Amino acid sequence: MSYKDLYAAWRWETTEASLGGLPSDFYTKIAAYVKRLLEESGLDKKSVKVALLEHEAKNVNRMLEELLKARYRKIIKSITKNQRIPNEVLTIEEAAMSQTFAGFADAYTKFSKSLLEGQISARQIEIPQPAAQIQSYQESPITVRLVESKLPEAPVRKRLTLRFTKPIPAIMGADMKSYGPFVAEDVAALPAVNAKMLVKQGLAILIEVS
Repeated sequence: MSYKDLYAAWRWETTEASLGGLPSDFYTKIAAYVKRLLEESGLDKKSVKVALLEHEAKNVNRMLEELLKARYRKIIKSITKNQRIPNEVLTIEEAAMSQTFAGFADAYTKFSKSLLEGQISARQIEIPQPAAQIQSYQESPITVRLVESKLPEAPVRKRLTLRFTKPIPAIMGADMKSYGPFVAEDVAALPAVNAKMLVKQGLAILIEVS
């Protein structure tokens, strides 16, 4: 894996609307590349080579972070619309994580953090299962009225309020913010695209707050 390979992938994901195809072992090689840069840049700070490596490492970190965010948004969009993503455009890790929306959002957040540190492990791509319910919902002073759970298409900025019917781990929303974790009967407002998929999967019910 080289800087040139990462640059080509980064340029596609940040300029094209479609999801670019990556080799199945792309992230494995990227992790090794990032780890090597981190190790070599930790040597003699006065060395010209180290100064160049530090500059390269900063560029790599920025491009990798932007690439991960771009691919996350595109995959989430496909999952939300129930569109099939061809396996040949996904890496091994992405294919394993994209089985369910809640699992993908949580796993991709952890995976991205580790990859930026030059680490990658099979354990990091296991899809988390909802934990057992650990608390009861306390009545809120707001009035909650259940409505039909058919959700309209909506932009990322719009939020919808949900009542969770099952516990789920913390997830990254379409606005790149973290939400949760939630237990059954929790009430929260999430970006519409996220809320729509959670309702479709039977993990929450759309509610109207008045």
